[in-house]
Amino acid sequence: MPTVRLTSALQGEYQRLFDTCQVRSDKATAVEAAVDRLDARRARYEAVGDPLGIPWYFVGLVHTMEASGSFLCHLHNGDPLTARTVQVPAGRPREGAPPFAWERSASDALKLKKLDRWTDWAVPALLYKLEEYNGWGYRLYHPHVLSPYLWSGSNQYQSGKYVADGRWSDTAVSAQLGAAVLLRRMAERTAVVLAPAVAEGGPPLRYAPDDVRPEAEQLQRFLNQLEGVYLKEDGKAGPRTSDAFRAATGFYLSGDPRASA
Repeated sequence: MPTVRLTSALQGEYQRLFDTCQVRSDKATAVEAAVDRLDARRARYEAVGDPLGIPWYFVGLVHTMEASGSFLCHLHNGDPLTARTVQVPAGRPREGAPPFAWERSASDALKLKKLDRWTDWAVPALLYKLEEYNGWGYRLYHPHVLSPYLWSGSNQYQSGKYVADGRWSDTAVSAQLGAAVLLRRMAERTAVVLAPAVAEGGPPLRYAPDDVRPEAEQLQRFLNQLEGVYLKEDGKAGPRTSDAFRAATGFYLSGDPRASA
């Protein structure tokens, strides 16, 4: 399937949709329960995400979407861990023998998507990677419908979905709660603190204690809004900035030697 680039226009679209996202009243109870489950499982998601530099909430959201939060299923596509995956991507993990530990399979799924090489976890880029995980079918072939994988259960989605591989229905309604909807509620409840976006073409947010960079100053300004954080806004993303970033997001800045310790 053709890919989609994360342009500045697309970043703006994701941010606008996220900022204006509202949970539908008839889905509020289900959303609260889903967010409670994600928060309760944080340690297990961190055990997989931290070594790869991936936020725990991204791992948890994919787990919710692909496997209904079951630790008996592959993160790749929800197939049972008692065998290698059958659905696309089939035959995963390639190494080892079933039954697979959930953590091992989850790590394989994230590496297969090259998410261990991705460094931008601000809202627009995070939503981009979530939509990419599910596929670009909605955006490319049915652009009048925002992907329910992200927006189902909110004011951003009404109807329209794939009812089977390659089979589209304009009237079918997704019963699954969207990942962006859950993330928005997690942020509202301060279960997560989301990093600010980096402009297209700009360098990613990285650990760089000796460099002065405008995106690092922007991050410091953002972090200083949080309780108990007092950073000098000098544009140097050093240990204290990385510490504050970890306190807010659960992981150190990319490139911080402590991230792989």
